Amino acid sequence: MRRRPITHITVGGTPLTRLDTLAGEEPLEIRVGHAGQVRKPLAVTMRTPGDELDLALGYLFTEGIIRQPQDVQSAMLCSGEPGENTFNVVDVVLAPNVSLPDVIAEGKVAASPRTVTSACGVCGKASIDAIRTRSAYDLTGDPVTVSPATLAALPERLALAQRGFTRTGGSHAAALFSADGELIAAREDVGRHNAVDKLVGRELREGRVPLAGRVLLLSGRAGFELVQKAWMAGVSVVAAVGAPSTLAADLAAEAGMTLVGFLRPPSMNVYTGGHRISAG
Repeated sequence: MRRRPITHITVGGTPLTRLDTLAGEEPLEIRVGHAGQVRKPLAVTMRTPGDELDLALGYLFTEGIIRQPQDVQSAMLCSGEPGENTFNVVDVVLAPNVSLPDVIAEGKVAASPRTVTSACGVCGKASIDAIRTRSAYDLTGDPVTVSPATLAALPERLALAQRGFTRTGGSHAAALFSADGELIAAREDVGRHNAVDKLVGRELREGRVPLAGRVLLLSGRAGFELVQKAWMAGVSVVAAVGAPSTLAADLAAEAGMTLVGFLRPPSMNVYTGGHRISAG
């Protein structure tokens, strides 16, 4: 977070000069390779500084590049410039049995690696088929149920954990809850997809993936790419304060996921998987 001078204007009032706190945003480059090789850039994501290793691991996991913690030999922050640790580059050494991403294995990485934005995600039936094939988890077998009252209490609990948003108003959040509403972890970022990757990376590092029996709460909308990441992590209940997209709802239905949107107490909309919402 950074403090910047601003002019605050109220219609009909006197302009005031004061300091305002802004959400931090910096690029993070993720480099991958095997031991003994020069690691090559795979992606650059614009993110809020913090939890860089979890973000990198979560990204690699939700993109289907790794499946378990043992697929990574090491992950470390490295310098962006000689002799200077900028905390903006994560160097990941994959285990020998883990295949390099196609774009790297085939030598297609350009001077500028893929830039990941909040609009990232792919569209169409072919993409849904690809995600179904890549996800290791069948969500239809997760028997977890959540009551409407429990779901309705989650946004307030997330808000209490959103210290960055409270100070800046400029960050998204994602949180994992137990089926009875206990907060397990929350992460914030200027990119909603990064907040989810930070959560998934944390749980992967702790050996708690797949995330069966958990509820993933999103502070904004539920887009395709967020539902995709949830499926890759084995989450069967996703709730969002905002609206889902059509493709997100299609993907949730294909996955056997429960998708709740417009979670604004005391009401909510259930788009798919209503059998997991208990009558109580």
